[in-house]
Amino acid sequence: MSTSVVLTPVAMNQSKVKLLLVDDTPENLISLEAALDSLGQELVLARSGREALRHLLEDNFAAILLDVKMPEMDGFETAELIRSRPRSRNTPILFLTGYKSEEHLFRGYDLGAVDFLFKPIVPEVLRSKVSVFVELSRKADLLEQQAATLREQAATLQKAEQQFRSLLEAAPDSMIICQSNGVIKLVNSCTEDLFGYSREQLLNRHISLLVPSWSFDPRSVPDEEMPKRLTPSPGPALELDATRRDGTSFPVEISQSPLQVEGELLITTAVRDISRRKSIEQERAVAEEQVRRLNSHLEQLNAHLEERVRERTEALVRSNDELAQFAYVASHDLQEPLRTVSLYTQALAERYSRVLNGEGSTFLSFIVDNATRMEHMIRDLLLYSSLDADHSRVLELTSCDTAVDFALENLDASIVESGAIVKREPLPVVKGEITQLVRLFQNLISNSIKYRRPDRPVEISIGARQQAKEWLFSIGDNGAGIEPQYAERVFGIFKRLHGRDKSGTGMGLAICRKIVTHHGGRIWVDSDKREGATFCFTLPVFNEAAVQSEFSPQRVRQSHGRLE
Repeated sequence: MSTSVVLTPVAMNQSKVKLLLVDDTPENLISLEAALDSLGQELVLARSGREALRHLLEDNFAAILLDVKMPEMDGFETAELIRSRPRSRNTPILFLTGYKSEEHLFRGYDLGAVDFLFKPIVPEVLRSKVSVFVELSRKADLLEQQAATLREQAATLQKAEQQFRSLLEAAPDSMIICQSNGVIKLVNSCTEDLFGYSREQLLNRHISLLVPSWSFDPRSVPDEEMPKRLTPSPGPALELDATRRDGTSFPVEISQSPLQVEGELLITTAVRDISRRKSIEQERAVAEEQVRRLNSHLEQLNAHLEERVRERTEALVRSNDELAQFAYVASHDLQEPLRTVSLYTQALAERYSRVLNGEGSTFLSFIVDNATRMEHMIRDLLLYSSLDADHSRVLELTSCDTAVDFALENLDASIVESGAIVKREPLPVVKGEITQLVRLFQNLISNSIKYRRPDRPVEISIGARQQAKEWLFSIGDNGAGIEPQYAERVFGIFKRLHGRDKSGTGMGLAICRKIVTHHGGRIWVDSDKREGATFCFTLPVFNEAAVQSEFSPQRVRQSHGRLE
């Protein structure tokens, strides 16, 4: 495959050429330079043959004006050395001489001289003759450039043709190049594999041998505007039937691309076997129909299931409401008889403690303690149940520092008694319910005081930092700690990890979890049995005002034995 080459002429006066002037007399060199200066070329001067030879080693010259009579090395000896070098063998030499001798003429022409100029030299004649060699030099340079361009373009075309053939062979599909009348001119190896014919059997045969319905309308291609390229753009894909050498038919997808080469219109046809795709499409159509039927059936089942779930949800909501109401009423109603039992038991202990000695006094003490414990459990159960009713309350911007202040005031007696040291960092403002947040901090701080180590003073640290869209709070202590396997169990209702020698009902952490969940957060404990426990919980950051929370001044408040 080939294409035409267009050469762009190089401007004749684009660059200067060099002229070498050789004469041992400075006055002669000045005269030559003055005479040739109007030609506008680059003049190089040499005062001896050896100097001229040095210039010839470095540059090429359009012509050499060489004086015949020079000391040491005359013009003829210099010309002989110039002609002995391949680089300057064809450089024109014009001899300058003051003697008109046939012997000089014969010897000069024998050494390759192109002309003789006799002194005194006429400037006009000199310029006329030298300008001819300037033009010849430029034309020679132009021809060399054009020859180099031709060589480069020929190499480019050869490389492009090789690349085209390589691409044709590397194509994953069958590629057939034919004339506009359908006569095959070139095929790749995929065509041989797909149809079962060899290249020799397909060349100069009609493409309908392979694709019986193949056709192409040359009128759809504007001849004058058709770009000359090696990479055509494909037309719309067509789905047709193709025929193998053994006569079997199979579906194919073909795309046609017109290609003009030296005025001839060629058609590149890409042929792809789509048997597998057709099979998959049929299987997909069957599967889609099955899925459609299944979806219709599932929609009916989902509608029925949604109705049942809705009914069940409503029943569960009613049941939960009734259970919550029952727990609240039961707890509330239990308080009065329990309080009566507790009061009469205490009165019995005060009046008849001296009469009831031994086991009787012990039994009476058990009754009083358990009645009091039951009263506390009912109180906490009422609080736990009431938290569900608090969901209807609107959360407002609340200072966690204020909540901690209230909690520490409520625990002032326990802090003084235990000698606890409370270290606190500035806390953010969140959206919450102040009473519940006070209860949250109070329960967690009280927990740290209650389960302290007997051999060291209690140290409690309270802090918070922002993580993405939530605040992470931490309340850590140096107390007894919690075994890792019990880290989740401690948040259950009435769950206690210590004996009844420690006060409490086992409801404190369950209440904390419900409060945190109600505020849209989560709570957990990180504990090392040797280094105490740290209770962590999160609360959401709701808006920009909450992100830039109203921290107190950067300070750390401490209390030792009492709140400062």
